[in-house]
Amino acid sequence: MLHLILYSKPGCHLCEGLQEKLSQIQEPPLKVEIRDITSRADWFAAYEYEVPVLYYLHRDPETGDRPRLIPRPSPRASVQQLQRLLAQYVSDPTHG
Repeated sequence: MLHLILYSKPGCHLCEGLQEKLSQIQEPPLKVEIRDITSRADWFAAYEYEVPVLYYLHRDPETGDRPRLIPRPSPRASVQQLQRLLAQYVSDPTHG
C-alpha cells in the first residue's frame, strides 16, 4: 500500500480536486493522509501558498519511512494520468 500525505486547506478547490482523483485510484492501493495546514502553524508557514502538496512515504530499511515530494500534477490531469504519475515517480529510485 502506498502511503501519501496531502497538505491541504479548507476551501482549496485544487486540493479537493486532487483528493477526489486520489480516492478513485485502485492500483496501487493508496492510504491518503490529509493534513490541514490551518491546524498547525509550521505547516501553514511552509505550505500557505503551495497547496496542494503531495508526499509519499518511502520505505527505506536503513533509514525508515522518509517523506518524498511528488511534483504537483496538473489540475486537468485525469485519474489515469495521476495514477501513471504516481506509479512512475514511486518506482524511480532517483526521485526524492
